[in-house]
Amino acid sequence: MNVIDEIYGIGIVPVIALDDAKDAEPLARALCKGGLPCAEVTFRTDAAEESIRIMSQRFPEMLVGAGTVLTTEQVDRAVGAGAKFIVSPGLNPNVVKYCVDRNIPMIPGTSNPSDVELALELGLEVVKFFPAEAAGGIEMIKAMSAPYAKVRFMPTGGVNAGNLKDYLDFPKIVACGGTWMVKKDLIAAGRFDEIETLTREAVVKMLGFELRHIGINAQSEDEACGIADSFESLFGFSKKVGGSSVFAGTAIEAMKKPYLGRNGHIAIGTNYMDRAIYHLEKQGVKFDMGTAKKDEKGRITTVYLQDEIGGFAVHLVQK
Repeated sequence: MNVIDEIYGIGIVPVIALDDAKDAEPLARALCKGGLPCAEVTFRTDAAEESIRIMSQRFPEMLVGAGTVLTTEQVDRAVGAGAKFIVSPGLNPNVVKYCVDRNIPMIPGTSNPSDVELALELGLEVVKFFPAEAAGGIEMIKAMSAPYAKVRFMPTGGVNAGNLKDYLDFPKIVACGGTWMVKKDLIAAGRFDEIETLTREAVVKMLGFELRHIGINAQSEDEACGIADSFESLFGFSKKVGGSSVFAGTAIEAMKKPYLGRNGHIAIGTNYMDRAIYHLEKQGVKFDMGTAKKDEKGRITTVYLQDEIGGFAVHLVQK
């Protein structure tokens, strides 16, 4: 998996300004425990280079990059410290070409079509959109992306928990950069437990997991219909007979013959199937890809986890 693909899977890139390198290790630990093993450490402070080195060496599972990179000298320092990608607030052709020539993943800042065309000319197809909200937000990105079919964006600046999904719902968005879970006052106060909580909340908000339905393994079509009839008569859940199962409302599915799971299955909806798979795999979850179903564009719409929970198979489903 290349760096851009990994950034896409992560979905949210915490943008960090550290005044003291001693905070790098506990901050990296909080991000990893919270579910975002990624950091864009900005070169706005003297502690940036050493902070990147500490995070990269002590948390090799993290994808650590350097932000606010303005010169080729900063590129060298950042990469030498362990940065895996470079981000800049604007598009400096010299810095971009320097990175491209050395195969260093580079995401330069853009805010208008001219910037995007220059990025394309320099060989890039992924750009930062900055400052996102001030420059027109998701509507500006949608308008700007129309003539540039291959370009994808990483909006940063004004993105928060409230508008995160508005951005990520647009397929041309690689990920969003944000600071709301890594605010400087929290770092300065050493409140890394709170940062971990905010990070976890950001991941939960992004993935949007929710119960969609419960499948019950019946032994026959008659038994499945009887189960659905009971839920309809007791709770008013309308019965609907399908090819392999009988639904009662939308939350209860009775299988006409036993399927996966000792007792049945549980369907969990998610906003973004590919990102959900990425994050769960990072937690050690294994998927049975033989159960995956895809849409006409080849995107996975449903897939089962390998292990049961409480006698139930569990599958993800794209909302």
